[in-house]
Amino acid sequence: MKKKAICQITKEELPISELVPALIVREPLVKLIKKQYPGWDENGYISSKELNKFRNEYVKNIVEVEKGELTEIEKEVIESIKNAEILSKNLSEDTPEISTFGERTADKVASFGGSWKFIGIFAFVLIVWITINTIALFQQPFDPFPYILLNLILSCLAAIQAPVIMMSQNRQEARDRIRAQHDYQVNLKAEIEIRQLNEKIDHLILVQNQKDAEIQQIQIELLNDLIEKVENIEKKKN
Repeated sequence: MKKKAICQITKEELPISELVPALIVREPLVKLIKKQYPGWDENGYISSKELNKFRNEYVKNIVEVEKGELTEIEKEVIESIKNAEILSKNLSEDTPEISTFGERTADKVASFGGSWKFIGIFAFVLIVWITINTIALFQQPFDPFPYILLNLILSCLAAIQAPVIMMSQNRQEARDRIRAQHDYQVNLKAEIEIRQLNEKIDHLILVQNQKDAEIQQIQIELLNDLIEKVENIEKKKN
């Protein structure tokens, strides 16, 4: 007489050849079974048919969870890009400067003093000044050689122009500091987002490898069960 036992799921009495001991059922499958059947006993049995159902359900859940994770990551990235504050902006247009008359004058003087137009005008004035005082050298020139008055004017011009240009440079340095701070914020945000994406990708790869290994193990178990059934059929025929 063939030995029989009861399946914990269907409560049917079946031959041992059609049952699987609960002790050899893999832990992920045990967790899935216990969710539906809290009274699962590790010392009992489960029919091969019911075990295969749970195996198929487990694989199905893995695929669904995997798709759900990918969808959540995509939603998270999209929402982050959509709702996060955009740091990149045109500072000169978005933040109009409030400057005084003296500061605006300093900027214009510095801009004009550093142009070819100023150099051309200045060179023309020097040439005319020197020419007039040279031609009138023997007729009481107003600034005879070595052009002391011209040197005085040039010295005064340089003394006034230098601090004005420095004022404009200080304002430019302040604007450059604001731009540098803005660039740092943008770069920092980009670096943080790239690191977060890398961590998510690494996590997905790890989870995917674990799930692939579990699916492969289940496939091996199914294949072993199939081979065992074929061997049993062959034995019965012989």
